[in-house]
Amino acid sequence: MTDPYAGAPGVLAVPGVHVEELRVLEGPNLYFPRPAVKVSLALPGYLDADGAAMLALAQRIGLGRATPGRAGTSQRQRFVMRVVERALRTLARAGGTQRLGIRVRPAGDPAGVVVAFVWRNRGRARALGESLAPLLAAWLAGDQPGADAAVEASATAVATADPGSGPALIVPRIPVASVTGTNGKTTTTRLLAHIAMTAGNRTAWSSTDGVVVQGEMIEPGDYSGPAGARGVLTAPGVQVGILETARGGMLLKGLGVSHNDVSVVTNVSPDHLGLQGVDTLDQLAEVKAIVTRATRPGGWVVLNGDDPRVWAMRGGIKGKPWVFTLDPTSPALREALGSGGRGITILDGQVAVLTPGGDPDRLVKVVDVPATLSGLSVHNTANVLAATAAALGLGIDRASVVEGLRTFQPDAALNPGRMNIYTVPLDSGGDCTVIVDLAHNEAGLDALMDVAEGLRTPGARIHLGLGAAGDRTDEILQNLGEIAGRRADHVVAAHKERYLRGRTMEEIEGQLRIGLQRSGVADVASYTTELAGLQALVEAAHRDDVVAIMCHAERQQVYDWLASAQATPDDAATIRRKVVAARGEHESEDDITALWLMDDPDERIVAGERLYAGHPGDARIAYEYGGTHDSAGRPEQAVELYREALAGDLREPYRHRAKVQLASSLRNLGRTGEAVAILETLGEERPESIGIAGFRALALHSAGRADEALRVLLGAVAATSTDEDVLRYRRSLTAYAEELTDPPA
Repeated sequence: MTDPYAGAPGVLAVPGVHVEELRVLEGPNLYFPRPAVKVSLALPGYLDADGAAMLALAQRIGLGRATPGRAGTSQRQRFVMRVVERALRTLARAGGTQRLGIRVRPAGDPAGVVVAFVWRNRGRARALGESLAPLLAAWLAGDQPGADAAVEASATAVATADPGSGPALIVPRIPVASVTGTNGKTTTTRLLAHIAMTAGNRTAWSSTDGVVVQGEMIEPGDYSGPAGARGVLTAPGVQVGILETARGGMLLKGLGVSHNDVSVVTNVSPDHLGLQGVDTLDQLAEVKAIVTRATRPGGWVVLNGDDPRVWAMRGGIKGKPWVFTLDPTSPALREALGSGGRGITILDGQVAVLTPGGDPDRLVKVVDVPATLSGLSVHNTANVLAATAAALGLGIDRASVVEGLRTFQPDAALNPGRMNIYTVPLDSGGDCTVIVDLAHNEAGLDALMDVAEGLRTPGARIHLGLGAAGDRTDEILQNLGEIAGRRADHVVAAHKERYLRGRTMEEIEGQLRIGLQRSGVADVASYTTELAGLQALVEAAHRDDVVAIMCHAERQQVYDWLASAQATPDDAATIRRKVVAARGEHESEDDITALWLMDDPDERIVAGERLYAGHPGDARIAYEYGGTHDSAGRPEQAVELYREALAGDLREPYRHRAKVQLASSLRNLGRTGEAVAILETLGEERPESIGIAGFRALALHSAGRADEALRVLLGAVAATSTDEDVLRYRRSLTAYAEELTDPPA
């Protein structure tokens, strides 16, 4: 519903006094934990007035010993704030209100003042707010009759105004959690909703995607404000409500509910600064803290203990603190527990809940929570901690929380647009990994690059589609460019035409390029859409490369194109395999290690056979199983398994090792010609390897080519050894080696 009382600029203007905005806030807000009217004033006449005139005004209106200060100073602005409060109280008393909650703040402009007051009846509150400027104008002009008339007119206007409706504020009758923060709030909201549904609750939630009931979108669009809260809490039969709560809605309308049972603040980082009077991180944190102050007594306030601005929100809350932190030694944990609150962290690779005086409750291994991407995504791991604490704070049973954590997949179905990972086949052979993520600010881009690096195998490249909305500051855009240039190997600009927000693509790209140049990237290709940028990156990718796209405007088009390109979404098991492979390990690395700790060759073969049977088609396991036969003196079986591994997707360094061991087994079988051929190729690939030279010499000797074997070995020693005698006689040893040739057969 459109609010007819949300004021447009220019409500009233007189010389030196201008009402920039009169806005009715429906719920808890930046100024009060209940509905308020906010009046933004520009008062250059007061800021620039003669000091003597301001001192006289102070005496007339009863401010006593107030010191106006010099014109244009901060002291003068503070004085004007007192004048504004006195004017509002004067008008309220004239209208019959003896007690009125009032907050006055300086605006960013020294001539600006913001005043807010609580309200119950919309029409009368509006009339009171509109009366403020005429009185201030009369006071500024020194017009006492005009001031008296303004007060009288205000009293009449307030008394005769249509009271209008009360606040459109919902008082929840079901458990409600409000989730806010700069990054991670959508993922946290979705995960928390999934846990609530897993527990059997009919659950509705709102987010930047829309209003969703039991997984079904009933109202698409950005519903991260009061309208989303209304949609969630009026949906039929809902038992639990989860509200993603963005800064814009809180500033423009106030919180959509009178209170919540659990509030969550994920973090505070630079984003949307310079809008609606929020210019600094501290001011942004103050806005985010609105949800914490609306948490009912006895409820839980879930705060990020790793973010100082978020943890500072514990002051002034009525609920109990529940800190989440990735650092089990965090001072915030000790403080929360010491004040009777709770904590949640990672202990020995497990999600663990901490209570005062109790043993840690270890819920689940991090690697078994798909949302963490096998522990690769630090950002999502923090979101998991936040959602887990919120779920337990809502009273959801432990078993359902654990099951929800295990079953929430980070895919396009349950968490669209947030770290969705795909395997994409390439025309050149093999496949690459594609990550689709919102990554709308510096923290988000860093989190995306962390995941990309964690999925990249040694030697692979990271390709990035870089883009941003136009309402980011120049500094943020430049920082995004610098992060991209520093952390990605190949960058293209992929624009978001739907989100230019007053800028042109050229302006946005110009700022991105400044940051790219700071990190040493001279030029990048440019694409007008996210999809075109992604297509170009995939075309440039090689086997095992990682492609990341900052996707906001064209998410569905990107998903459709990936489907047409035969891409497959990565499930938790696939992501885990990729993470392990990127570390140069195998998902069964512990079992492989245990295999080679066995002393009995026959026992080792039996264990290898079990591994081989459990991983059909796995080249690494085939290689290791071949090794068990090799070490037991069974070269026939070893050769077969080595060839199977090499025919598969065996990666380095095991591919090289398999070739060496295959050649050695072939020599043991008397197939010396095949062994020599393999080792000669390896020698060309690694001429510096004495080990390869040694195996080649053995194969040549077994083939009856003893002089050539000696020549190969002497040549390798002469070329690579740092022994003092070799260094002294290198030329002679090299010449003698070259003279060694076998006589014709």
